Amino acid sequence: MKVLVIQQRHGIGDMVIFLPYLHALAKNLNCSISLLAKNSSKAKELLSDDNHFDEIIELDQSKDGIRGFLKLAKELKAKNYDRIYIFNGSVRYFILSKFLNIKTVYQYPLFISKDIIFQTAKTFTENCIGKTLSTQPKLILDKKKVDNAKNKYSIDKEFKHIVLGVSASGYTKRWGVDNFIKLATELSKIYECKFYIALGPNDKEINEKFLNSPIKNKCISFLKLSIRDVLPIIKNSDLYIGNDTGFLHISSALNIDCIGIYVDSPAFSYSAYSNKIDAVVPKGETIQSTSHDTLGQENISFDEVFDKAKSKLVHKILT
Repeated sequence: MKVLVIQQRHGIGDMVIFLPYLHALAKNLNCSISLLAKNSSKAKELLSDDNHFDEIIELDQSKDGIRGFLKLAKELKAKNYDRIYIFNGSVRYFILSKFLNIKTVYQYPLFISKDIIFQTAKTFTENCIGKTLSTQPKLILDKKKVDNAKNKYSIDKEFKHIVLGVSASGYTKRWGVDNFIKLATELSKIYECKFYIALGPNDKEINEKFLNSPIKNKCISFLKLSIRDVLPIIKNSDLYIGNDTGFLHISSALNIDCIGIYVDSPAFSYSAYSNKIDAVVPKGETIQSTSHDTLGQENISFDEVFDKAKSKLVHKILT
């Protein structure tokens, strides 16, 4: 059977959140699936070791508009899919399924909007396969890559290895970089630590702040590393502390304890799916009340983040 799944959300975190449902489809159908996804989701890098997928087809700007639609339809039609699962309510992809002449089509209700991302995906997939599903994602990595990263970066038990997710998709979603430097400094007074600075190629200014800070000798930057490169590093770490960004959701799916800081995003939608994420929200807000308009950068309690970090690191020592 040839199966196409469409998950067109842009973010890395979005792709991670959908993993339980993509895996469930592949297992239920007893076949690897083809995934159509935005190139910005980094699906090819995230899923390179995952045999639930036989092909990742990237959506980029060349497949936008009418010409792009026709180009995409021609490319997919040649693959002769038997089934399609569409994780959105877009008319565009409903029409695409008709162009492809796929007989068995499963799709979200048309025009659905403002959904809670993991709940809608869970309900949709459960209805498709008739089974109750966990919402906890799992990223699959080659153990050799994890071991190689451990050796390359000298990741050993003498240190606490902490990923700091200092970036985010927008300025208003970021807890200030000075807070992270202060946090790392204070944690270093208690534990021997190494910090892995999780940011992207557009975050050179943030990177420079760390390289010029009192903890610079304890830091390893992800600035020039690909997602494929950082996955095994994160897998070897003890804790993630940082903003609601792709690195948070990657860490969760690698079974790493996480402290997620939600200054300007819906904490429930992007934390409640995982038992590995401990959410911190601005003073006066709740996990349910935060949204993309919370604008709570100045209202995150440093002491709350610091205390949660100490608690999780103590738990790691005891276990």
